[in-house]
Amino acid sequence: MNGFARNGRIANLKGATSDDLVALNADEGGFVCDNCDMENITIDGIYAGRNGYTTVRLLSRTAKLTSIVIRNVFGSYSTNAVSFTHWAKEPGDYGWFDGVVLDGICASSSRKSQFLPDADLSPAARAYVRARGGDRMSSFGDVVGVSDVLDASLATVLRREVSDLIIAPGYEPDALAMLKEKKKGNYLVFEIDPDYQSPELETRELFGFSLRQKRNDVVVSADHFRNVVTEAKAIPDDVLETLMVATVALKYTQSNSVCLAYDGQVIGMGAGQQSRVHCTRLACGKADKWFLQQHPKTLALQFRDGLKRPDKANIVDQFVLWDELSERERKTLLQGLGSCPDPITTAERVEWINRFAGVCLSSDAYIPFRDNIDRASRSNVQYVAQAGSSLRDDQVTEAADE
Repeated sequence: MNGFARNGRIANLKGATSDDLVALNADEGGFVCDNCDMENITIDGIYAGRNGYTTVRLLSRTAKLTSIVIRNVFGSYSTNAVSFTHWAKEPGDYGWFDGVVLDGICASSSRKSQFLPDADLSPAARAYVRARGGDRMSSFGDVVGVSDVLDASLATVLRREVSDLIIAPGYEPDALAMLKEKKKGNYLVFEIDPDYQSPELETRELFGFSLRQKRNDVVVSADHFRNVVTEAKAIPDDVLETLMVATVALKYTQSNSVCLAYDGQVIGMGAGQQSRVHCTRLACGKADKWFLQQHPKTLALQFRDGLKRPDKANIVDQFVLWDELSERERKTLLQGLGSCPDPITTAERVEWINRFAGVCLSSDAYIPFRDNIDRASRSNVQYVAQAGSSLRDDQVTEAADE
């Protein structure tokens, strides 16, 4: 919003931009008006997705911004959660902010929770960071697969990560030079043909048995999520995309599998379990940890100097499970901190997790019992994708409606 504005409300916005998500620009740069003052404006319910720039910014060159209420700001940002900017273009210019109220500002820098340096990341680098950050405890010594030409930004990130090999359709010269130095020259780098198509039939020999089946060549699309059986029918576009991400991840995961995703990112994968509900419990537990990594009490942990990033990740993983730790585990955790932390209470855990809207769950087969839905609800899951055809589909749908 530019210039004169009064007595308004901006509410319930979600998204990401390369600039400010919400900006009140009373006057800036070459934009000046006789009465550019802004007053009595409420900004309520703003979610900055995918590591946006600044969530909310108030900017003034000479005009006044008064009685501005900013509340319930969530998500992640790369620069500032809330910014007050004085644009001094001419001598004598001043910014004027008066009666500004901040309440419930819970946005956090995803860089801090993922122990990332302050540097701009390319789209490919951001995609890798988000994928790896979905489960830090299960990503040591990983294999990296990239669907685009690998650039220097991603190579810089990989240079400091524990990784054994990478597969990509191409490499920028600077990126390739960096990767050749990784692991003292022993890092494995593969270039693939992006146009390659696997044979239609897959064959496997096991103890004299020859197994053959058509490969899974399904391309997950929005059409897979059109049959909505619950009373609630609306599926926002960003949620639809997140459901697709979760389902694509399941396609390449050992069954039985359940995946939780949020804002286009996998945040909890429960794979290879004999029972569907155990998959759900595992996925939800990982998702809860992902949310709690961004809790203010977690971000306030004071690590001892010289602690390596894997050790920090282990401390965070234990800290968010404080109530479940033994005395020995707590003692070991405290050895890596400079001060005794303030644990996240049960009530704070519930309140924090419930702030995140649009959490999705996808299952690689039908959900047989309502206990999966009940457990997912505790992790604030609001959208569920499953194959259906269970004998208890009606009970599962009823649980979702509840």
